[in-house]
Amino acid sequence: MHDIRLIRAEPDAFDAALARRGVAPQSATLIALDERRRAIVTELQEGQSRRNEASKAIGAAKGKGDHATADALMAEVAGLKERLPALEGEERDVSAKLDAALAAIPNLPADDVPDGADESGNVEQHRWGNPRAFDFDPREHADIGPALGMDFEGGAAIAGARFTALRGGMARLHRALGQFMLDMQTEQHGYVEIAPPLLVRDDAVYGTGQLPKFAEDLFRTTDGRWLIPTAEVSLTNLVRDQILDSATLPLAYAALTPCFRSEAGAAGRDTRGFIRQHQFEKVELVAIAHPDASDEAHQGMVRDAEAILEALDLPYRRMLLCTGDMGFSARKTYDLEVWLPGQGAYREISSISNCGDFQARRMNARCRAAGEKATRFVHTLNGSGLAVGRTLVAVIETYQQADGSVAVPDALKPYMDGIDALRPL
Repeated sequence: MHDIRLIRAEPDAFDAALARRGVAPQSATLIALDERRRAIVTELQEGQSRRNEASKAIGAAKGKGDHATADALMAEVAGLKERLPALEGEERDVSAKLDAALAAIPNLPADDVPDGADESGNVEQHRWGNPRAFDFDPREHADIGPALGMDFEGGAAIAGARFTALRGGMARLHRALGQFMLDMQTEQHGYVEIAPPLLVRDDAVYGTGQLPKFAEDLFRTTDGRWLIPTAEVSLTNLVRDQILDSATLPLAYAALTPCFRSEAGAAGRDTRGFIRQHQFEKVELVAIAHPDASDEAHQGMVRDAEAILEALDLPYRRMLLCTGDMGFSARKTYDLEVWLPGQGAYREISSISNCGDFQARRMNARCRAAGEKATRFVHTLNGSGLAVGRTLVAVIETYQQADGSVAVPDALKPYMDGIDALRPL
């Protein structure tokens, strides 16, 4: 959500920032709605004040026997009693239109975000690890996985396309990855583990920016709740409508949860394999930071996600996303892309975003220093640490052997009860 006061103060700068994201100018429409709302509020206040004054004057006029004045005042009060409710309704209508218009506008990009129309404008910043040299032609996970317990047909038979059942050692390896990631983020990186709700109300998904614009990307229950597309929704909303002590920041939360996405905007993409599923697991990282310290928190969160890939010895690269490839709520985003030998390409495995105060305004989440009256909106950050399914894909393709087996990475062996490799069932 954007601050209309800042838009009024610097409309050209606001429109220029939107233009970097490919969005047409919005300030004139927003300011016109705001001016109309403010004019109605002024008229309401003046009308209420006049009604109170006239009501008092009626008694005084009657006391003096001035019935003509009393009758005129009574007629005026009656007129105001009719007009004021209409004004209140108009003010609600205009305010709702202004709020809806503001809610539909994406966050403004940070100054150091590169301009670009799509992912081709992203900037590589760092690479780690060397892709493994194979003495055989590496295969994609969708070709290796079925013999090892990645049951695409079984999942589809139960639930339809983009659902997969995992069996035996494959299910164990998937579970091991999630536990390893969560343990590392909580025990080594200081995140507080949260077991959050998987079903949330409208105001929660509105707070993190999925509603109203991206409703079609979500699954909704018959009682009006939403299945979370990411634990970011639940974790970030833990501070909604709160004023936090600045001294307690940053707050750092981590959760391992199922996530549910309709993938309405991804028709035809990654239909084969385990890359893009309607249901998947992810370790989500969320930070609630002081506005003066969110850039530092962002860099730290990126390193926390990278540490998982390094511990698993999975080569990756870090990309700074351009204005045309960032998510709706983000002001700056880094993507981590893991090397998939079977595809011969880097693929996204984590996005880590600083949302500034964009989500905090929607949630009314603030902070205040001790002894001060003024509050400031906190900054919120989120990122995958990591997506479990995509990490499983990377492990399968990176650790595949010529005989069709997949070696278990050393970091995961303590979680695998002595299993050192997945072998064809």
